[in-house]
Amino acid sequence: MYNLTRVFLWGLIISFLGSLPLGTLNIAAMQIGIQENVTQAIYFSLGCLLVEMIYVRISLVGIEWVRKQEKLMKVMDWIAFSVILILALSSFYAAWNDGDSSKNIMLNNNLHRFLLGMFLCAINPVQIPFWFGWSTVLFSKNILQPINSHYNTYIVGIGVGTLLGNAVFIFGGKWLTSRISNANEYINWIIGLVFLITAILQLIKNLKKKERIVG
Repeated sequence: MYNLTRVFLWGLIISFLGSLPLGTLNIAAMQIGIQENVTQAIYFSLGCLLVEMIYVRISLVGIEWVRKQEKLMKVMDWIAFSVILILALSSFYAAWNDGDSSKNIMLNNNLHRFLLGMFLCAINPVQIPFWFGWSTVLFSKNILQPINSHYNTYIVGIGVGTLLGNAVFIFGGKWLTSRISNANEYINWIIGLVFLITAILQLIKNLKKKERIVG
């Protein structure tokens, strides 16, 4: 029982801390919480954590196969860049035209937020090497064992950690906008800037990968 509790806590802590740096998913969850409501933001987060948990399971049992799919990973990297760039530009467009009354293309649709969370998380393959790296460390420390009870407990901890990390942004964003005068007027500008920076970083990563392949 102690070992399973330790595995759960390690998964939770790594996932929670990994969710805190600004990124596409936590900022999107915050925006949904501010411009729609907390319930929709939680649906979005649940969609994200479901895909993340699937990715972790893949990283535990099939990482070698995934690593060999270079063409697939390359396509996913460029799809991720394109989507993030579109989100950035649409956020700037919404801010320029209608301020806080307009939504970017991510929110201006009828797609269920759970499915939207799944989609945005699914096009972010960086999670696979991230979790493969951490899982390797836990294996080397004999914290994580290659048995189903450990795998399942580890994945549940990761899911809880992701949800808690997104909750910081969802409720933190609501709290800030309720206390800062006219904060909603700048939401699309701020979120557009975060998406733009993320897109630039994704582009740099894609180009570095291309250089390594060519070299």
